[in-house]
Amino acid sequence: MTVRNISAAKAQLSALVEAVLKGDDVILAKAGKPVARIVPYRGPSKPRQPGALAGKIWIADDFDSLPGDIAEAFGMDGPKK
Repeated sequence: MTVRNISAAKAQLSALVEAVLKGDDVILAKAGKPVARIVPYRGPSKPRQPGALAGKIWIADDFDSLPGDIAEAFGMDGPKK
């Protein structure tokens, strides 16, 4: 495990990235206290496919309707007194 203060990491960024690529743990510290960890980037496992959940999700017909008391609390059209 490699621990570097942020000020030192600025000058050694390329070397720290190489260490991460080789599998080493790299921790960034501020005033000697760990604050961040550099990890290898792992992109999405496969591209997203639009419509993958078609037919599995539904929205209620009254989704956009608020109950009267809540609409009134927000100053919208609600029940009249």
